[in-house]
Formats: sequence, C-alpha cells, structure tokens
Amino acid sequence: MNNHVTVLEIDGNALTHNLNYFKQKLKPETKILAVVKAFGYGSDGVQVAKFLEDKVDYFAVAYSHEGIALRNAGVKTPILVLHPQIPNLKDIVTYRLEPNLYNFKIFTAFLKLADEAPLMNYPIHLKFNTGLNRLGFWHTDIPKILSSLKETNHVKVQSIFSHLAASEDLEEQDFSINQINNFAYIVQQFFKHLNYEPMLHILNTSGVVNYSKAQFDMVRVGIGLYGFGNDVKETAQLKNTHNLKSIISQIHIIKLGESVGYNRAFVAKRATKTATIPVGHADGLSRKLGNNKGFVMINNQKAPIIGNVCMDMIMVNITKIDCKEGDEVIIFNNQEMIQNIAEISETIVYETLTAISQRVNKMLKG
Repeated sequence: MNNHVTVLEIDGNALTHNLNYFKQKLKPETKILAVVKAFGYGSDGVQVAKFLEDKVDYFAVAYSHEGIALRNAGVKTPILVLHPQIPNLKDIVTYRLEPNLYNFKIFTAFLKLADEAPLMNYPIHLKFNTGLNRLGFWHTDIPKILSSLKETNHVKVQSIFSHLAASEDLEEQDFSINQINNFAYIVQQFFKHLNYEPMLHILNTSGVVNYSKAQFDMVRVGIGLYGFGNDVKETAQLKNTHNLKSIISQIHIIKLGESVGYNRAFVAKRATKTATIPVGHADGLSRKLGNNKGFVMINNQKAPIIGNVCMDMIMVNITKIDCKEGDEVIIFNNQEMIQNIAEISETIVYETLTAISQRVNKMLKG
C-alpha cells in the first residue's frame, strides 16, 4: 500500500487527445505502437496500457519485466520488447512477449530456444542500425540472417524496424532522409527473399511530425503521447498528461537571520513564512531547483523553493500567499511548468518525466 501524499495524476483525456492528434497525421491503415517503457515515461505503464489497449495496435517496453507487468495486469495487446537480454528470453516466451533481435548473439540464442521448445512461427522483430549507432544489425548482415531464417519455421519476422537519430532537428533533414532511404534498401532485400512481408516501422514521435511520408506500416509514438512534440508548435497542439501534486505538511515563521534546510543555504533577510512539502530529490525533483530557482504553485500563486532540495522535502516561501497546512501544492500541471523544470535542471523533458519516483502515487483519471 502506497500512502505517499504526493500524487502524480495521469490525465486519460489528454492521452486520448494526443493519440488522436497523431492518428490524424497518418493513413487510416497505418498501425500505432504506443511506447510505455520507463513506467510510461514516469507515469504508470500498466495504467496507461490498460487505458490505451483498445485504441492502439502494439505496445513497446524497454525490458522484459516491463512487458511481464503488462501481461500480469491482463493486457493482451502485442508487446515489443525493445532491448531484451539473453537471460530473459525464456520469460519473454512464457509471457508471449515479442523480442527485438538486434545482433547475432541474441538472434542465435533465440533461434536455439525456439528450436528446442519447440515454438512455431513465434513473432520476432529485427532492428537495423541506420545511423543512430546504438542497437541493430548492419545491412551487411542480411544474407546471414536470411540464411538462418530459411532453415527454421520456429520463428517468423513480425516486423523490421530502425530508429531515427535526429528526427526533431530539421537542420539534420539530410541525415534523417538518408536513414529512411537506407532502411528502405534494407527491407527491399528482405522482401526479395522472404515469402511474406513483415511490418515496417522507423518513425518516432518527431518522425511522424516531420517525415510522415515514411510511415510505412506502423509508427511508434512515445513522448508525443505524454504531451510533448519536441517542437513548440507541435507541443501547443498536445495536452499535458502528467500532473504532480502534493500538500503543505507544516508552516514555519522564520525570523531575521535564521536559516532553512541543509547547509543553511537560505538565511532570512527579513521575517519569512515557509511551507514544507513532502516531495524531494528522491521523488524526482532536481537539487538544481533549490535556492529560488524553481517554484511550486499554491492557491494559484508562485511559491519559490528556498534552500536546498532535500531527499524527501522541499521548503518554499509563502510569505505573500494565504494558505494553511494541508492545502494542495502543484509541482507541475502543464507543459510550460515541466519545460521550465527541465531547463532549470539543465536537462530535457524526457528526464524530468522519467525521473518521477515510483514511490509517488500514480493515479489515472479520465
């Protein structure tokens, strides 16, 4: 039982709006894969997946245990595991997850497992490196892959995919287009030699926005689902899904010359009223938000964070705010606040969202 009073409310209506926004950019037949890895980008992957299950065609997680959590929650939609590890392959089969096979070591290991089980036409996904240089086979590996596939009916290639490195950066258009062209060349080699056609996908959120002609059979929507389009105009069309709230635990009157928090980082230059809030860097708030750089909202007014952010608490200046212990505190509830936190923290929105601790209560509404 989680009784932490700091709560992340996940807006289901916003999720639906964002999904529909990307759907209208696609051909009717293009499938949508919803990315729910990293606890649904810091929200709750299980709750998000259950909410979206009848609205999308596929889910993607990073690791097998994330997919197992979805299966244990009753999610039946196909789940692609983007970064499976050899020790987890048996669990992947047990829970009917679909592995991304990205090099010969894991490819050979899974074919061996499929042969010994034996499995029949088990869905696998093949990832090719077209420029991100993170995971993936090279185009020169195609003959060897095809040779292995022709010798077995225990697996079937469900999809072939790649990942764009800079789809949000229009100054890197040539690079992205080259990636897409390389991917098209790769899949042509497969179609020449397979007697069936796997699904193809390369576009992520920004890919859908900037390269919609390359949507192939499916697109993968991650950060866009959660309200960010990696572009000011696109983000303005989306709705925020993450609303982080807490309460005032205690109010203090700090006298002139008294200090607040660790290392006496705040020393009062005048009588100051402060509120202590049960959320800290263990909940995902960067220490860089302290010392008047970050703020929270209390009764529609900004309350600057004073002193250092503690592990479990922050203290804020409420001298000019009419409030009491137990009142609601908004850590963030819109894209602007999240972006501001990311900028002060010298990071990106992705990290700000995924940093939200699992000890924070998660609640999907709508």
